[in-house]
Amino acid sequence: MFAYIVRRILATIPVMGVVALFVFSLLYFSPGDPAAIIAGDMSTADDVARIRRSLGLDLPYHVRFGTWVWAILQGDLGTSIFSNLPVATLIGQRLEATISLSIVTLVFAVSVAIPMGVLAAWKAGGWIDRIVMLFAVLGFSVPVFVIGYVLIFTFAIELDWLPVQGFTSIREGFWPFLRNMILPTLALGTIYIALIARMTRAAMLDVMAQDYIRTANAKGLRTDRVLLGHALRNAAVPIVTVVGIGVALLIGGVVVTESVFAIPGLGRMTVDAILRRDYPVIQGVILMFSFVYVIINLLVDLSYTLFDPRIRY
Repeated sequence: MFAYIVRRILATIPVMGVVALFVFSLLYFSPGDPAAIIAGDMSTADDVARIRRSLGLDLPYHVRFGTWVWAILQGDLGTSIFSNLPVATLIGQRLEATISLSIVTLVFAVSVAIPMGVLAAWKAGGWIDRIVMLFAVLGFSVPVFVIGYVLIFTFAIELDWLPVQGFTSIREGFWPFLRNMILPTLALGTIYIALIARMTRAAMLDVMAQDYIRTANAKGLRTDRVLLGHALRNAAVPIVTVVGIGVALLIGGVVVTESVFAIPGLGRMTVDAILRRDYPVIQGVILMFSFVYVIINLLVDLSYTLFDPRIRY
């Protein structure tokens, strides 16, 4: 196990190297000149050239890339072009809102989706199964921002039950924190619930067709024991896998959700940085999200041994 963990950690190095090269190249060849944006509409060519030199934008590609990678290895993600603050500082200021939204959404989605998938598999072909599958198809098809605007119009504007936007730290009280999290969590969690529920149903149907499940039913075991103790445990590996893969959807959905609900998190900061062509901020956030995704996939792989003792690393 220890040797496998070491190999996987070492394997993340070339993966992050490729991600870094892709991120830097994508922004390097993207349209728009940050120097011209900073200089403003009334600037001259000399003003733009001076800003380009101060930012190092006039250096060759390989020099800029090497300098950037060396700085990252030293823990320096760069400095924002517009705020002139370290990118690491900006990320730290916005991290709490994004982590809060992600964790609450993840817990909510898993808690709702897995029982839905188990129930749909148990009542396969019935009206419950059809309702769950209809929700899964609609939830996976409707964009997050559409769901968000519908929730805002219904529960915030018409009924005036919940706040329209904003974020309240959990340090200021659990209920104020939760009130601001309900609508974003529902909007972001819908697509995640749809994905996990469909996979849970498919995995449960495959396991419930096995001989040991028929034997358990023939022995007269209670339905809940058969479903949870035998079927769900043996279907856990593909379910955990899709939960881990769905983190990519969660990361992408956070960007949209924070923009819709005006949550001051990393997603909102990324959108603002893209509009301003603030390259260091964009690069730093993408690298951080990529690293988190790689680590989560490692944890998912390691969790397989908890659900299937036959798996050994």
